[in-house]
Amino acid sequence: MAKVVRVHELGEPEKLVFEDIEIGAPGPGEVRIRVEAVGLNRSEAMFRAGRYPTKPKLPTLIGYEACGIVEALGEGVTGFKVGQRVSALPMYRLGQYGVWGEQAIVPARCLLPAPPGLSPAEAAAVWMQYMTAFAIIEVGQAGIGDFVIIPAASSSVGLAAIQLANWAGAVSIAATRTSAKADELKALGAQHVVATQEVDLVEEVMRITDGKGARLVFDPVQGPYVQTLTSAMAERGILFIYGGLSEQPTPYPHWNMAFKGLSMRGWVASEIWNHPARYKAAQERILLGLKLGHLKPVIARTFPFDEIVEANRFLESNQQIGKIVVTM
Repeated sequence: MAKVVRVHELGEPEKLVFEDIEIGAPGPGEVRIRVEAVGLNRSEAMFRAGRYPTKPKLPTLIGYEACGIVEALGEGVTGFKVGQRVSALPMYRLGQYGVWGEQAIVPARCLLPAPPGLSPAEAAAVWMQYMTAFAIIEVGQAGIGDFVIIPAASSSVGLAAIQLANWAGAVSIAATRTSAKADELKALGAQHVVATQEVDLVEEVMRITDGKGARLVFDPVQGPYVQTLTSAMAERGILFIYGGLSEQPTPYPHWNMAFKGLSMRGWVASEIWNHPARYKAAQERILLGLKLGHLKPVIARTFPFDEIVEANRFLESNQQIGKIVVTM
């Protein structure tokens, strides 16, 4: 028997329930792992609350990013061995599987060897953030002289975007609501920090860029604020929207788009891992960045498994800078 977390009723973190269940043997194409650490994501909180595009079929397991040790291989699985440390990537729809537990069944296609030199907590905090933020490299082609606005910069994906932008030679502009996190964001690599509730974002970005604006914006919030973001952009820039934290309708900022020739593009990390060549290239680039020290996951706080409800409360408090990890 293994202790796992399941959701029987949608709602607040208190709806997460511990249960003892028999995990069983992995099926064809699956692997059973002993979970060492899981990384928490906003999408899981929205899924638990019933506000995610994929609706839960209750009761459901939950969680899709982890580090663990291979315990058993299902029929047809190659490339892994019992005892190997692996990272589980969020390549499946929430509700299909779930890694919030002492043991978990995971499709083999969702596993990679854990990056060398990282702790289990760090290895559970790599792939979602860097694969998501990789949009600014693969599609945005961020490079020397580019300015990149990164809203919600203190999130794990926001910090990953800062690191990737800096590595590419671009100038990272971290956007955060207040200046409370400014010093720490700068210490973690943000070249500029704009507190959007304290100063005018557009004026500040234009000051930083000598009136040119930012070529790239990487936004997880969406909603009406896209009008402000596009006002701060340079001609022919790209606004990536990779999340829906505002949960408000997103208007199309027509005149900014038209007069500047901007593009507004939706983005999810699965766009990379659903295409083998792009997936392999991104893996190699991220692993190189980790090896060279350009990329390093930032762990805001770790919680023991028994405190996963409190970990979710902390996730939704917006106090963190970096990834929240739960360890077994």
